[in-house]
Amino acid sequence: MKYYVLAVAAFLFSVQIQAQKVAVFDSYSDLEKAVLGDENTTYVVNFWATWCAPCVKELPYFEQLNSENKKLKVVLVSLDFKTQYETALLPFLKKEQIQSEVVLLTDKDYNTWLPAVDEDWSGSIPATLILKNGKNFFVEKMFSDYNELNQYVNSIIN
Repeated sequence: MKYYVLAVAAFLFSVQIQAQKVAVFDSYSDLEKAVLGDENTTYVVNFWATWCAPCVKELPYFEQLNSENKKLKVVLVSLDFKTQYETALLPFLKKEQIQSEVVLLTDKDYNTWLPAVDEDWSGSIPATLILKNGKNFFVEKMFSDYNELNQYVNSIIN
């Protein structure tokens, strides 16, 4: 009986804290169409990875932006390795309780998709793209705190 109670408790606990679903895209163009295709939506797209310390450090700022500014949609584009989807990315999202939409981009044709995001992007992360009214605003940097990110976003969307 004791083992039965423990098993039920473990099951209920694991169901409660399941990580969110993460769509996997093998091409940036597919991600654009599926996730960033609504021209009436203002998107804040952060390119990051679990193995990138500066990226991980600024994620809470994007989470705060997501929860406080309902005029835009925050999308976190993970550049983690596809082989680490279940072993690194999903456990990280669960542990950090990430609420923003997360997608995994595994497109290895960097010479095609990096310039599609911004023609001057070196490929380093973290990097942020804002899409508003068909226009792209790109910055290749880490935000030092929430206020810096919020001011940057507001300077573009307002």
